[in-house]
Amino acid sequence: MTQTGTPAAPDAQPSVAGARFDSLDPRTGEVIKSYPVHDAEHVNAMVVRAGEAAGWWAEQGFAGRRTLLGQWRKLLVKRLDQLAEVVSSETGKPLDDARLELVLAVDHLAWAARHAERVLGRRKVGAGLLMSNQRATLSYPPFGVVGVIGPWNYPVFTPMGSIAYALAAGNAVVFKPSELTPGVGHALADTFADALRAAGHDQPVLQVVTGFGETGAALCRSGVGKLAFTGSTATGRRVMVACAENLTPVLIECGGKDPLIVDADADLDAAADAAVWGGMSNAGQTCVGVERVYVVEPVADEFLRRVVARAHAVRAGADPSADFGPMTMPAQLDVVAGQVRDALDKGAHALVGGMASVRAPYVEPVVLTDVPEDSTAITQETFGPLITVNRVPDAEEAITRANATAYGLGASVFSAKHGEEIAARLRCGMVAVNGVITFAGVPALPFGGVGDSGFGRIHGEDGLREFARAQAVTRQRFAPPISVMTFTRGKRSMRRIIALVRAVHGR
Repeated sequence: MTQTGTPAAPDAQPSVAGARFDSLDPRTGEVIKSYPVHDAEHVNAMVVRAGEAAGWWAEQGFAGRRTLLGQWRKLLVKRLDQLAEVVSSETGKPLDDARLELVLAVDHLAWAARHAERVLGRRKVGAGLLMSNQRATLSYPPFGVVGVIGPWNYPVFTPMGSIAYALAAGNAVVFKPSELTPGVGHALADTFADALRAAGHDQPVLQVVTGFGETGAALCRSGVGKLAFTGSTATGRRVMVACAENLTPVLIECGGKDPLIVDADADLDAAADAAVWGGMSNAGQTCVGVERVYVVEPVADEFLRRVVARAHAVRAGADPSADFGPMTMPAQLDVVAGQVRDALDKGAHALVGGMASVRAPYVEPVVLTDVPEDSTAITQETFGPLITVNRVPDAEEAITRANATAYGLGASVFSAKHGEEIAARLRCGMVAVNGVITFAGVPALPFGGVGDSGFGRIHGEDGLREFARAQAVTRQRFAPPISVMTFTRGKRSMRRIIALVRAVHGR
């Protein structure tokens, strides 16, 4: 799950030797702790250290890494409430939301450790008729060091989709958390180091660098084997440019403008609940959260009535009874306000909330309907508790509008009979049928998008393979019956091989 608008651009805010920055509680503005702004020299040194540790980590093999990652998993569970407090204080999200994020991350860590050998271990492959004298094998060795630039909206779950899978694949990791959540990054690295020390090891397999855009840029240029980035599309493009200097491969996970389609035979209670929770949980700061809803005309009035009732019951605040917290990044307040204003100026109607809903540092729920498709609330990622609900004549029109975006991350469909059929026609990486965001909780499923939502995948088998390089090996078992890979092959050998190919493949 990604964030938008992160100030983690590779060309932003230069570091100064000895400089520090404060981590703030977005609910109160209170300083939690200060952290160093790491410059390129420090980042490069950390990558060198990680490279030395990577050799040791790879030597542990799949079984050894599975055991050590299992110890980390147990420690994360043991310290779950303590870690959730750190997440809550730096993001402002309710404590239970932080706990849920940790639970999901732990489940993914367990899956990656358990399945890495099956997915990445050396295996035989068929050599084919022409190379039948060869033994062919395929393996997936690690890159060595993987750099991870993480987000602030889900500062544990999202980067762990890269960190856990990279570690399970045999890589060391240098992690740059968002400057809004540096404490979470350190908490993850500290628990992993504690797990290693408890097993008698002291190796810098997972390290953290902190700072702003220049620190991220330094990590991109540091010579890591691969860079995994989560953030806005604009920043993702700058990350790619920086990584291109060394031809460093990248995994880019950017934002979305995820649609929810409500068909005529949908369970309207479930669909309304999904729309409100998917669009407003975590203060709407979820890249695969619901932003655009398209409901078919025959059920639109009833669906809207249920959405409005649920949204009116949702409340932002800092107290334990609040449903969601503040905007973690203050700049998002202006983004949400601008989209609401633009939509209303173009003729949209506010069914819940409106301009008055934006009251720093919070945004109360906003539900808009009859929103023109050229409004920024439709075309640009919101990343706030705002959903648009537009009527369409049928599911065909809903599909057309859902796909009319440069983004392509996630989607949801509610239909009793046609859900999977509609899902198959959506241009995106993941779809939940009769649910919302459920695909993110299934460790075996890959997570990622297309278009402006990025490329590459975390999670699942595809996620493991993202952090390893395929290596093909052939070994001759016996002399070839027809030798053609030699200057002494002769015309007779070529006639025989061509005759064989015609007999096998020319029919």
